[in-house]
Amino acid sequence: MRGLDIVLAVAGILVFLPVMVVVYLIGLFDTGHPLFFQTRVGKDKKPFTLIKFRTMRVNTDSVATHLAQASSVTKLGAFLRRTKLDELPQLFNVLFGQMSLVGPRPCLFNQTELVDYRAQRGVYMAKPGVTGLAQIKGIDMSTPKKLSRYDALMLQHLDVTRYFYYIFSTILGRGQGDRVKAD
Repeated sequence: MRGLDIVLAVAGILVFLPVMVVVYLIGLFDTGHPLFFQTRVGKDKKPFTLIKFRTMRVNTDSVATHLAQASSVTKLGAFLRRTKLDELPQLFNVLFGQMSLVGPRPCLFNQTELVDYRAQRGVYMAKPGVTGLAQIKGIDMSTPKKLSRYDALMLQHLDVTRYFYYIFSTILGRGQGDRVKAD
């Protein structure tokens, strides 16, 4: 589905470029560093640099979202997370071939339990994705065994129809994304 990824990523970048520019400029005033770069686990367990809009303060520890404190999220960040606009820069990861639009959400290397469960289920044979089955079902990285099971299930049954279903379900607001730990 690489061809679909390229076409849709380019279209998404062109359509959402004005939004990305506005979010970037507002982010300069919010944190001073509107883009967030983080090493994540990619296809074949190889590292890649994920690009997102920053939603947490600059000095926040690099941990899984469900382990981060709610007070770390900025007001702009809360809005970006709620609307999923923080994910838009990942269209460039898709264009560069590091991600697919649909696949298992990329985790951190220090999420060893999730990395191990996914490896056991063959999840790393696919590129990580911006969205997928677990995301629209509201399953986040705080439940690694369940998440890896849904990731594997999605990959086993992924076809063009489901590919578009996951994308449109995400655009229409299904799923809540990774939860942040309450303070």
